[in-house]
Amino acid sequence: MSSVKSVQGNGGDLLVQVLREAGVETVFGIVSVHNQPLVQAVSKHLRFVPVRHEATAVSAADGYARATGGLGCALTSTGTGAGNAAGSLIESLSAGTSVLHVTGNVESRYLGSGRGFIHETKDQLGMLEAVSAYAATILDAEGAGKILREGVQRALAAPGGPASIEWPIDLQYARQDLEAQSSPAPAPVHPAPDAAAAIALMRAAKRPVIWAGGGTTSAGPALAALLETWGAALLTSNSGRGAVPEDHPLCIGNYGNLPGGRALLADADLILSLGTHFRSNETGDYTMPVPAVHVQVDLEARAIGRVYPVQAGVLSDVGEFLALAAAANLGAADPEWTDRARRVREEVRAAQRAGLGDHAVLCDAVRAALPKDAVIARDVTIASSSWGNRLLPIHDPKTNVFPRGGGIGQGLGMALGAALADETRPTLGLVGDGGLAVHFGELLTMAQEKPWLVLLVCNDGGYGVLRNMQRGSGSGSPAETYAVDLVTPDFALLSQALGLPYRRIGGAAEAHEVLAEAVALRGPVIVEVDLAAYGEMPTPFTPPVTVPEVN
Repeated sequence: MSSVKSVQGNGGDLLVQVLREAGVETVFGIVSVHNQPLVQAVSKHLRFVPVRHEATAVSAADGYARATGGLGCALTSTGTGAGNAAGSLIESLSAGTSVLHVTGNVESRYLGSGRGFIHETKDQLGMLEAVSAYAATILDAEGAGKILREGVQRALAAPGGPASIEWPIDLQYARQDLEAQSSPAPAPVHPAPDAAAAIALMRAAKRPVIWAGGGTTSAGPALAALLETWGAALLTSNSGRGAVPEDHPLCIGNYGNLPGGRALLADADLILSLGTHFRSNETGDYTMPVPAVHVQVDLEARAIGRVYPVQAGVLSDVGEFLALAAAANLGAADPEWTDRARRVREEVRAAQRAGLGDHAVLCDAVRAALPKDAVIARDVTIASSSWGNRLLPIHDPKTNVFPRGGGIGQGLGMALGAALADETRPTLGLVGDGGLAVHFGELLTMAQEKPWLVLLVCNDGGYGVLRNMQRGSGSGSPAETYAVDLVTPDFALLSQALGLPYRRIGGAAEAHEVLAEAVALRGPVIVEVDLAAYGEMPTPFTPPVTVPEVN
């Protein structure tokens, strides 16, 4: 690594330099007495987006990172500010998203003193370690650059996750000898995978299924090539969607735990799982059947066999393994099995459309109004959990942004980050009225920054997912629901107050025209789906959560 001496500056100038090295152009955060030097420098040299809540700073950085495939950055204050960010750091950790979170701290001479210095909190580093893949404290000006760059490297290294750096305020003001790095740190070298046993099992399979998780998102072309030469059926987790474009005839998609996917898995003779967590909500709390022969590929040793037993585990980057499989001449699956995969792909979609009724038209309208490379950022809401997570075609994993940890209220922040990552194409944020209320203030950020963002608000007056769950567990009477009905605003008046355009969808016949018109505005717009007028789904959506039986 070569380097050249640069001019002097303070900690803010150093942060800008490190972010430029990582290709970051936009930073999200809230200014505070304990981060002013950082925000001042970022505002001067990069783009600083002043969000209204620290959790959104991290969510927006998360969405920015997913949409760019690079690094996102969030700046927060210390103490309560860092604590506010923790929930969104958990999401970034769950998803393995590359986020650099830089938070302040009290003056270095008071660290750990417990004397109640303003914004001080007990063991802030311990809190950050619990919700981050990497956390560190800058203890002197000389080591600041090394710690920041190590945080960036750890955030970007597979399997990724947030890196949190706490920076005492006096050391942010301290003078820095800025040393510009002319080349990035070398990528970590992984040992060559031992794949012989896995390849032998795959070569013997006649009815193979591939389960693609989030670890496949950078290996899409190789995965598609294997799919076609082998003739396997492709199921994906929600995180693995788009690695192979979902219009591919062998891509069944995120339907593994639905009846068609379960039946296919029950008849398969091998499953090849690639970079997946096998999350509980995608496997029916681990009741989803898998074939007796399981080949699992993952970068994390702990993941091998953690959920389902394996006959061959391969500790490897997915792309490296797929290169070995391509060179191994696996042969072809039974042609009848490959034909069945194509049929199942169509059957599961037809079955879901029947259960959605007119809500499938809303899904079609979203896809028709947006280009294939447009990010669709989805919060946890009925529309997302039903058609958004499955039926809505995804063609590129960078466009598939959603809270993988299942937290409500993060969708708008993620949508803002994705929209500001690339303003040459539209972004759609799919939220419910309940989730939107969690970070309602970020509508002000949307109005201030004016991204090309269509915010599609599905308004059913509360927490519709839980309402359906409560109704389904009893006699079906609305009187048996509790804590799910919420006051919602008049979104037309709210939009007017914010200076934002507003459109309304009151029925399936309006969906295509209204969404096309909203996208054509090339700026921020709120589109309300009035679900009371739109009508219910023929089969109400309930979350795949097991409720313990009461004896």
